[in-house]
Amino acid sequence: MSDDALASDVPELAPAPDEALGSPAAGPAVVDGIAVARLYGEPLFAMPSDLYIPPDALEVFLEAFEGPLDLLLYLIRRQNFNILDIPMASVTRQYLAYVEQIRKTNLELASEYLLMAAMLIEIKSRMLLPPKKSADGGEPEDPRAELVRRLIEYEQMKLAAARIDQLPLIGRDFLRAQVVIEQSLAPRFPDVDADELRAAWADILKRAKLSQHHHITREQLSVREHMGIVLRSLQGRRFAMFEDLFDATRGPQVLVVTFIAMLELAREHLLEVTQAEAFAPIYVRLAYSPA
Repeated sequence: MSDDALASDVPELAPAPDEALGSPAAGPAVVDGIAVARLYGEPLFAMPSDLYIPPDALEVFLEAFEGPLDLLLYLIRRQNFNILDIPMASVTRQYLAYVEQIRKTNLELASEYLLMAAMLIEIKSRMLLPPKKSADGGEPEDPRAELVRRLIEYEQMKLAAARIDQLPLIGRDFLRAQVVIEQSLAPRFPDVDADELRAAWADILKRAKLSQHHHITREQLSVREHMGIVLRSLQGRRFAMFEDLFDATRGPQVLVVTFIAMLELAREHLLEVTQAEAFAPIYVRLAYSPA
């Protein structure tokens, strides 16, 4: 393929300044029938004499390819070449022609493509040399194998990205539904399960047990009064068992006072405490006989 045929496939990088600005002889175009232009909304009736337009101000560069692999894959697919058997001479010639076009206008972008161009030239030179046998005596590896692997992986990623881009996208293909709820509507609370209600009640009872209050009252107990009670209970009786003189239903305070009253009566020799033998029942009786 000739260079002229390839140049027709390469996108135009920058329009000529004369074509973009128009011929000076033609004169400025008239806007609104009176003003030649508008600057910040204000009409401009004459072109400024000190107007300076940088050379790159009106340059338009359309990046048709996303990188060296994208350009190389385009050249192979456009001419229906077998990707597993790339004709390196033809592809390299067309690739260098495109790199030469972009090098004239954008040297920084061209540097990315020059690296791939060097790789293509290296592969072509290796194919011209006699093949070297591998260490194990097998068939030598094709110099194009690594490039073919990278091209196949790139094409797979490119097709996958295209399929993802075709999926519905919020804001582009559809909008998120919005529902307006009136504030005056009464809120609906979820139903309460029976187990949750039972657990809440058990928690309240547990907290109630932790905050119990005890009211302590002071009872007036008289030892002299209980001394009289003991004497009256022994009147008319020859003896009584020791434990029968205590009323266990009235609490430990009364039992203590009753026992102190019995000790006081024994100290004053008003009653006798007797026991027949060790570990035998204890008996209590009056120490005097009533008249």
